[in-house]
Amino acid sequence: MTLKPTKRYLLGYDVGSSSVKASLVDSQTGQSIATAVSPDQEMAIQSPQSGWAEQDPVIWWKHIKTATTKLIQKSKISSDEIAAIGISYQMHGLVLVDKNHQVLRPSIIWCDSRAAEIGQQAFQDLGHQTCLEHFLNSPGNFTASKLKWVKKYEPELYSKIHTMMLPGDFIAMKMTGEISTTKSGLSEGIFWDYKSNGLANLLLDYYGISEELIPRAYDSFESTAELTTKAAAELGLSSGIPISYKAGDQPNNAFSLNVLQKGEIATTAGTSGVIYAVTDQPLYDSKSRVNSFIHVNHQASNPSYGVLLCINGTGILNSWINTIFYQIVLITMK
Repeated sequence: MTLKPTKRYLLGYDVGSSSVKASLVDSQTGQSIATAVSPDQEMAIQSPQSGWAEQDPVIWWKHIKTATTKLIQKSKISSDEIAAIGISYQMHGLVLVDKNHQVLRPSIIWCDSRAAEIGQQAFQDLGHQTCLEHFLNSPGNFTASKLKWVKKYEPELYSKIHTMMLPGDFIAMKMTGEISTTKSGLSEGIFWDYKSNGLANLLLDYYGISEELIPRAYDSFESTAELTTKAAAELGLSSGIPISYKAGDQPNNAFSLNVLQKGEIATTAGTSGVIYAVTDQPLYDSKSRVNSFIHVNHQASNPSYGVLLCINGTGILNSWINTIFYQIVLITMK
């Protein structure tokens, strides 16, 4: 008689704008068993116009598959031993699919600034105090404003949209065939109203966006669907593994550092530089210089919010210096 392997491992993904990372953790010891990255070099960010930044979501899925293959090979475990999957992702990106779950256009990612004027106009028209009290932020250049930009400038494409998603939602859709998001994710896109504790209909109505385009929202720690047979075959995993966690990269970074209680702070430097502090109050900055979102452990009975300060160019500038300036030095030395 062959005993079934114990499901003791947790598989985590991070869908960044530079690369896709995969990690395998022993749930009993907390130890990292193996990690993998794809691609080996940074993923390209397309900029068709000044201030624009786009990536094809299909590329993320390609690198998810590659990273998974590398990870399983390195760890030498059976995929039958994986108990659950968690997904972390680059925040504020906009992914649009049609009724057949086909991507309609490249994702407008976090560092794209094309929708800034749209969000600023909404801030003025709806009123600064109204926006801050309801959304804790200016609509700014966040995902809701990016969706309005598509509606305004790509109306034919907009008419084909079945649903919008954040980058992590797209990966979960590819894995499970189901479309959903999280309350934390909606808050990061300015789709959440903190006064009504639901969708930001005040902003959606102003933008003329139907709430039918917004996926159903769950808590970050909630099993909503399982790995399909098709996706499992593509990934080299076993079907039926639940997707039990999903969060943006900065709240996830705080969670990975056990920053979950009010007064605790996490910092990180990647493509952007971020300071992220936790509070139990829905606080906002009157000048909207920092941004507040729902944290991963938020519950109605035990609220938790993340206050985020982001400096957008940190890692990109460092990469530019390393590649361009270093080449100039080499040429000069010759």
